[in-house]
Amino acid sequence: MTDIRQTITEDQWRRAKLIWDHHRMGHDLEPVDVAIGLGSHDLGVAAACADLYLAGLFPVLVFTGGNSPTTRDRFPRGEAVHFREHALELGVPDDAILVEPNAANTGQNITLTRDLLAANGISPKTVLLVSKPYMERRSFATARKLWPEVEILCASETLELDDYLKSIGDEKLVLDMLVGDLQRVIEYPKLGFAIAQDVPEDVRAAYESLIRDGFTSRLIDS
Repeated sequence: MTDIRQTITEDQWRRAKLIWDHHRMGHDLEPVDVAIGLGSHDLGVAAACADLYLAGLFPVLVFTGGNSPTTRDRFPRGEAVHFREHALELGVPDDAILVEPNAANTGQNITLTRDLLAANGISPKTVLLVSKPYMERRSFATARKLWPEVEILCASETLELDDYLKSIGDEKLVLDMLVGDLQRVIEYPKLGFAIAQDVPEDVRAAYESLIRDGFTSRLIDS
């Protein structure tokens, strides 16, 4: 077992990989009208946005996100502001970027970005959501609920779970986040926040088993 996995068992690793793979939408990317970089603790989102912009996949990029308890220290001026600065460093031109600095959750990421685009005279038919790898499915489900008239594609850094663990440096936290995001995929449709999606039996079993094992710090009351 490698050092990065030293605090989790091989069976827990196998179950986490099932959930990780389920969170990835696997969309075939094609040019879109607008991309949205969803704010978070993970600056890799901004890097992925820059790579995709420079590959010619979209002409307009919106970074959205204010602050949360997990990002305030790292991004004191707000997630979207720091993401924009990183994208500029990576070669995205300033006039291609819009900033939405107030969203506090994924639903607000979508609705406030939609409003910002409309205020700038942009009415996209196709949108690319760029997020943390394990957030693709939840962001897709949220956007399809709140912005059903546009076609949604999803993307993230092309990392395997091993590499993502290394980039974050805390395997327990990553597994907690995988479990927490899957709970939201399951529960949010009941609250009207997202469209419902199928969760395969083996993925659901892996999720329930990891909860029993204590990977629960990112769970919400349901």
